[in-house]
Amino acid sequence: MVTVLDRILSQSAYSHEINVPIEKIDIADWLFTLPEAEYLRCCAPDHIAAGVTTTDDGRRMSINVEQIGSGLVVQHYVADEAGPTYCRMNSISDVFTANGRTQVNVIWELIAEAIDDKRTRYTNRVTAHPTDVFMDFLAEHGLDYDHAAAARQAAGGDHNRRETPMFAESIARRALARADEAVS
Repeated sequence: MVTVLDRILSQSAYSHEINVPIEKIDIADWLFTLPEAEYLRCCAPDHIAAGVTTTDDGRRMSINVEQIGSGLVVQHYVADEAGPTYCRMNSISDVFTANGRTQVNVIWELIAEAIDDKRTRYTNRVTAHPTDVFMDFLAEHGLDYDHAAAARQAAGGDHNRRETPMFAESIARRALARADEAVS
């Protein structure tokens, strides 16, 4: 029996190479100190707002508000894992559509891999799963899952394709700024 957790609503992964050695990269530091203005620059005009906070039990959280396709998405990313070269963020995201509000479960993976001693490959992987709330929303509005998944795949893939190189370059700038701070 297939459950909502087994289903993939959309999935995309894009990579971008940066001219920074992997030992200078700290994705978690970048993510949890990212100024809102920098977040907005990483996928204008889709990115609307960003901030960091914690859950009640003290886990780090990144809040992102963005337009993906026709939906306004408020993401509440909680860090499952947050390190220098890998972050796995998990969000039950609120999605506001023309038909109303629903929720999807989004897993955001931020990955850095060494290419050589001077370059790093950044990969931005985003996987969305339906929630029970989402499935009920589709049924309530007479919407087809396959059609909704195709629309989400197209919109989410396009968004990720555009933001990945901007995130990678922002991570590179943060890494180089931290290296300069360490020298002075």
